[in-house]
Amino acid sequence: MPDLSEDEIPSPEAVAFVGLGRMGLPMSLNLARAGAEVRAWNRSPRTVDDAPAGWTLAPSIAEAVGGARVVVTMLPDLGDVVACLDSLLVEGQIVIVMGTVSPTAVTGWGAELAARGVDLVDAPVSGGTVGADEGSLSIMVGGEEGPVGRVLPVLATMGTARHLGQLGSGQLAKACNQVVVGVTLTALAEAVALGEAGGLDVGALLDVLAGGLAGSRALDVKRGLLESGDFTPGGRAAYQHKDLGFALAAARATGTTLPVTALVDQLYGAMVATGRGDDDHSGVVELTRLLSSPRPRPPEANRRG
Repeated sequence: MPDLSEDEIPSPEAVAFVGLGRMGLPMSLNLARAGAEVRAWNRSPRTVDDAPAGWTLAPSIAEAVGGARVVVTMLPDLGDVVACLDSLLVEGQIVIVMGTVSPTAVTGWGAELAARGVDLVDAPVSGGTVGADEGSLSIMVGGEEGPVGRVLPVLATMGTARHLGQLGSGQLAKACNQVVVGVTLTALAEAVALGEAGGLDVGALLDVLAGGLAGSRALDVKRGLLESGDFTPGGRAAYQHKDLGFALAAARATGTTLPVTALVDQLYGAMVATGRGDDDHSGVVELTRLLSSPRPRPPEANRRG
């Protein structure tokens, strides 16, 4: 199969895209809008209106992947990717894992694929559904220079890609990203809960926070959910919990202490345990409210007249 230069989109019928969820679908559409011929497939039935030229929904994963030089996946975990693809991949293909998975696991599968002549690149993303829609994702890339160079034009249609090192480096960077996201959203949740308890207007409070050092991209993207209480995902709390687990596993492997991350992971675990796992991860504010005690009565109220 011919190599791709760093300034060209793959030729027609070159890219398979597996996983058309809230992130994967717009990513695949942006790839087609950039000129690639995309054969897409989803595990559950999916209908797509107004797809651009060059984008087709394959009737089976075998027809999507067969003959494709590049196979992109946007699935929740590596087990899903392996179950869908492992038996279909052939020598000369490049697989790009864009979902968030274990750095250790993706490295192990990469070694297995390399023995079969298949290259693996890990390229998890940050930026949420807004970044997926706009094609402005931050893409963290790990893998050998040869296959990474060949797929950079694919990744460039979805956002800004940075090659960080060997296979697994992208997933390690994403774990770091998820530490910051989880901790930041939890801090925002605590700030909102405290402000509410003290009688502050949430919108005014968030305006003040956004204008100072507490401002962040997480606040910009999630403030509407924090104000409305509509925690339709977005990024699911269950996935945030999964991703923090990868960060903590990497911390154990490297001897790194992450005490704040460990506490935040417990909160997201509690969201899952209380039936909130499918809520947006900013919904941790609901758990914060649930765990908060009612305001104590003043001592005078406890005195008997």
